[in-house]
Amino acid sequence: MRLTIVRIVALALALFLAAACDGGDEVVSSDDPRPSQTSSGAGADGTRYAATGTVLESPQHGPQLCSEVEESYPPQCGGLDIIGWDWDAAPGAESASGTTWGEYTVVGTWDGEALTLTEPPGEPERRGPDDADRFATPCPEPDGGWQVVDPATATDEAMQAAIDHARAQPDIGGVWLDQSINPAAREEPIDEGAMNDPTRVVLNVTFTGDLERHEADLRQRWGGPLCVSEAPASIADLEAIREEVQAEVGERMTYSSVDEVRGRIEIGVHIDDQGFQARFDERYGESVVVVGATLRPVAG
Repeated sequence: MRLTIVRIVALALALFLAAACDGGDEVVSSDDPRPSQTSSGAGADGTRYAATGTVLESPQHGPQLCSEVEESYPPQCGGLDIIGWDWDAAPGAESASGTTWGEYTVVGTWDGEALTLTEPPGEPERRGPDDADRFATPCPEPDGGWQVVDPATATDEAMQAAIDHARAQPDIGGVWLDQSINPAAREEPIDEGAMNDPTRVVLNVTFTGDLERHEADLRQRWGGPLCVSEAPASIADLEAIREEVQAEVGERMTYSSVDEVRGRIEIGVHIDDQGFQARFDERYGESVVVVGATLRPVAG
């Protein structure tokens, strides 16, 4: 049975986060019983901070800048409370079942618990090229392009068998799908049948070593386009680091995940006023742990 378009897109997004889910991502929601993240004097000097993201108000809570959005309709989220929000000053909002939301850039002061707006919401800042090719295949394209090697094993079932085998290896670094070789990915409207063609997907798998052996093992299971490349660290090593940094960041953390595509840990905080990024860079190496601060200081 072929993957539906929803499944194959979701798989491409979820594969590199699978280890994170297994480890139990921690997300602070609006009804989290733990104390709110505090900050030693953050915003007390009048510093303004900016952030771009989804602002959502529901029957359960007032306007919040979402830390993570659940893919429901209407969407749900928990995050930073926003003081001074006015939907009349926020064009482009959507509403359903008592929930209103939209994408905006917000600017305000931060007191450790809430963001108080100092100006009306603006247009959201678009993602840069860093995210544009997140699932790009690192291997050079073979002569003649990406081709099926064995049609008999270029099936959904064979792909899943290869993924299961790869994930069972102790030196696995990550797994993801690159659909950029499928012409249907650039067409509108989307042709679901064309998008679900397993022969038009590059299966990417990374390991920390012994790449030739791993590629040979995967080729016995998967006959479609395949890229086996070197990982900077294994998922097991990254998970061990994630446990350490989660304990250190503590209640300030809004999320954590293993990014299998980039081979790194991603930790979310509202504001990095404790120097977590510099601390982790020194301890683990540059960008092994990436601290994503929701709020960034505004110059001037």
